[in-house]
Amino acid sequence: MKKILLVLTLLLTLQFSAVSAQTHLEVNGVTVPRKIEYQNKTLQLNGAGGRSKMWLEVYVQALYLSQLSQDPKFIIDSDTEMAIRIEITSSMVSSNKLTKAMNVGFEKSAGSNLEQLRPRIELFKTYLSDAITEKDVFVLAYNPLDQTINVFKNEVLKGKVQGFDFKKALFGIWLSDKPVDETLKKHLLGI
Repeated sequence: MKKILLVLTLLLTLQFSAVSAQTHLEVNGVTVPRKIEYQNKTLQLNGAGGRSKMWLEVYVQALYLSQLSQDPKFIIDSDTEMAIRIEITSSMVSSNKLTKAMNVGFEKSAGSNLEQLRPRIELFKTYLSDAITEKDVFVLAYNPLDQTINVFKNEVLKGKVQGFDFKKALFGIWLSDKPVDETLKKHLLGI
């Protein structure tokens, strides 16, 4: 009887583990959902990876698309629903450090468009200015209907930034020819 109960317990545990593996992915200790809902559409996990600075893991990032792709140019130029999810994994990350990192990323990504985007970049950074703690989750979701980036922090909408050109520069931070982290780019593309 004990053996039967042990086998049943083991089978149930394995079954629940398989279900969890189908709905989530573990990346550097962070549970990343395989799908997210946005604008009444299901976006699928394209890829995920960790961002490190000076041997310190600072966040885990995931890319969600309505159409999976390993082509960074296609993703940047796509005018479809997509999202970036960033979960902070270090107490060393502050809003000041995050916005400085965004500045560097936009400088690499925007190129000659940087000055035209500057007012919207500054607006975007205000949505990241609240105190940041470990396990905070940011979702940067693109809505093609009004061509806005919607900035969520812990599922609360902080604000919107207008423009397809802004969307391209934002996603380009991680996916352009000059990404902030080449290894993270490959992880986001599922390569």
